[in-house]
Amino acid sequence: MKLRVVTYNIHKGLTGFARRPRIQHVRDGLQTVDADIVFLQEVQDRNDRLVAASLFDSDYTQLNYLATDAYPHSVYGRNAVYDHGHHGNAILSRHPILMSENLDISDHRFEQRGLLHAVADVHGIEAHLICVHFGLFARSRARQAEALVERVRNVVPADAPLVIAGDFNDWNHRLDALICNTLGALEASQARGSRLHTFPSHMPWWQLDRIYVRGFEIERARVLTGRDWAQRSDHVPLVAELARPQVPEANPRHSDETAGAAG
Repeated sequence: MKLRVVTYNIHKGLTGFARRPRIQHVRDGLQTVDADIVFLQEVQDRNDRLVAASLFDSDYTQLNYLATDAYPHSVYGRNAVYDHGHHGNAILSRHPILMSENLDISDHRFEQRGLLHAVADVHGIEAHLICVHFGLFARSRARQAEALVERVRNVVPADAPLVIAGDFNDWNHRLDALICNTLGALEASQARGSRLHTFPSHMPWWQLDRIYVRGFEIERARVLTGRDWAQRSDHVPLVAELARPQVPEANPRHSDETAGAAG
């Protein structure tokens, strides 16, 4: 079983200072990636100001716009709520999503952060997908990582395939040991042997975005850079090619011989 996944902080689909919409460019970019599952952060699924300015109609949502026909299954977790709208995490999937739950992991009132947990039916196998966006402060990130670990321990079966992806804001790599060692997960950069930098998009210098997996092999990982991607967000996407290890079938002849010997 092969799976291509991407994580991407889209910065609400707006430019940094002028705050002009660039969500169309984000969608065009995602279509070129051709991923099976997309983990998104800072999806602004309601913005009354854009509607009032006649830039979008009242039925517009970023989630539906980004999903298009390519991703018939999607879930959204609202994290930050304000007078003119809200934003949060989202998961787009080509595979059916069986359930989802959004958890508030905000550490203080100045940052609203969430953990979106979904279960998808991937070729008959229930795969757990967790999309996260951690805080800007080290202590907040540490507590949010602990909440993530607790969620996986309590809810995700040990033998279930697992993908955790998002913007961890962990520029100094203090969370890798907790997540990898405690959960038995691998981080996508390990497939390449070097860190994959995703921020800022014009000259990626920090590794803020991660993909951790358990129950998959990481065949390849890469960051999508270049002028076009730099103009779409302040982050660039991180892509991982995953493969589910094959479970060897029992040898019927060996089983018969063992049964005969036991009798």
